[in-house]
Amino acid sequence: MAVSEQPDVPDESWPGIRARRLARHSLDVPAAAGRIPAIAGAICGAHAQVMSAAELSIGLRTAVTTRADVRRALWEDRTLVKTFGPRGTVHLLPSHELPLWTGALAAVPMPPGGLPVAARMDGAQTDAVVGAVADVLREGEPPTVDELSEAVIARLGDWAADPVVPGFDGMWPRWRQALHTAAHRGVLCFGPNRGRKVTYTSPDRWLPGFTPMDADAAQAEVLRRYLRAYGPANARHFAQWLSAPRPWANALFASLREELRPVGRGASGETGESAGTTAGTTLFELADEQADPPGAGPDGADPDGLRLLPYFDAYAVGSHPRARVYPGQAAERALTRGQAGTVQVVTIGGVVSGVWHQKRSGRKVAIKVEAFQELTRRQLTDLEAQSERVGQILEAVPSLALGAVDTGKHL
Repeated sequence: MAVSEQPDVPDESWPGIRARRLARHSLDVPAAAGRIPAIAGAICGAHAQVMSAAELSIGLRTAVTTRADVRRALWEDRTLVKTFGPRGTVHLLPSHELPLWTGALAAVPMPPGGLPVAARMDGAQTDAVVGAVADVLREGEPPTVDELSEAVIARLGDWAADPVVPGFDGMWPRWRQALHTAAHRGVLCFGPNRGRKVTYTSPDRWLPGFTPMDADAAQAEVLRRYLRAYGPANARHFAQWLSAPRPWANALFASLREELRPVGRGASGETGESAGTTAGTTLFELADEQADPPGAGPDGADPDGLRLLPYFDAYAVGSHPRARVYPGQAAERALTRGQAGTVQVVTIGGVVSGVWHQKRSGRKVAIKVEAFQELTRRQLTDLEAQSERVGQILEAVPSLALGAVDTGKHL
């Protein structure tokens, strides 16, 4: 969706909409300690390509939590699972929700990732890779990606080894394009790191005997959860969030028509039942959604509070329309061709109002913040508190400075 587009929802409604989103994300008042899996579920997963960002995303939403608590939930208690989630990117999800997410994501049509036709695999080859990965991960200790690759190629032959997939460190073998597919089908997730190397294992070790949910039921539930956390929204927003084809998202919205309520009107001027689920810029929310008073947070929480959000934070990535969350300068500084999450952002009342950067050195972490507006005394107090909280989560001593942030974007 172009940043300039503005759905026809009254301006005065947006403070209440953002306040509701912040409450659902526990970004107004942090949730109680010990609710780490519940928070990961409420935001539809914490992006974990950068693990410290996932630790901050969860820590900033829960009281007292540190990175050690998140790691304990993941690697010891196994109440979290690290796997390929929405958009085929690495996420932390509640382990008990693995049947939901595998059931839904395995059935989402995924684009070929921009690979040339000659580099792609057909359906039979993909099935063969997923079967080989499943066989390998049932055996022995969790392998590194190189060990997994060697074992998969040994089972499938030279075609799987063709170096045709662009990677971070050169060209990867052909089979690697199906790594996230194996996770979506429920045969792979991440295991504990071996030194600095990631490993992979069978999800059965996190949730013994699990079976993916029925695809139709799972996809409908994922849409409900997305709208609960990020609504109101439309099929285009949902498709972008999942990196899924828009026609598929349109059909899923249409299948839940009886559960949805239009907000505002589409570009055609239609309202209510006469408006299609993708008419113009019409936004939809769940019909049972309770409206919050504009500008009022629960329990007296300040709806205009300042928050620091890390790279690829769920609120920053999932919230649409972009123009309502990234107005003016925020769009220029904090979006990359419409993509959110590549910059760490400062929000005030749920609106991106600055950028920030952190640099760790031993037991210290230097935090630098560039605000796009003059901060009030209350917002400066919030900023100091957020800086302290970031230090607590990262188990480091923070120092805070205001000034221009000129670091590059995390792509």
